[in-house]
Amino acid sequence: MLIAPAYAQTASGTAQDPTGGLMGMLPLIIMAVVLWFLMIRPQMKRTKEHRAMLGGLQKGDEVVTQGGIAGRISRMGENYLHVEIADGVEIAVQKQAIATLLPKGTLKNL
Repeated sequence: MLIAPAYAQTASGTAQDPTGGLMGMLPLIIMAVVLWFLMIRPQMKRTKEHRAMLGGLQKGDEVVTQGGIAGRISRMGENYLHVEIADGVEIAVQKQAIATLLPKGTLKNL
């Protein structure tokens, strides 16, 4: 014959290893912890900072929208802001669309 017969091996001991199940799940636990610290936690921190920034907006603040439009807040509502992007030109944007709060005096030409 070309292939030798295979025989099942008997267990060397009758008691099972009590850490066998935990060691099998250890890679999954490690991946979950790494995912938490590298992806989920930083995203939660950015969301918290963005909410704080939106809560502190005032009339006259200079902002940049997520679309890249820079302007000065001229009027504020509950959910919408009116942003003056040029002399006499205002657009209405949602508060959540504000990406960045610029330092005062950044937009001197408005």
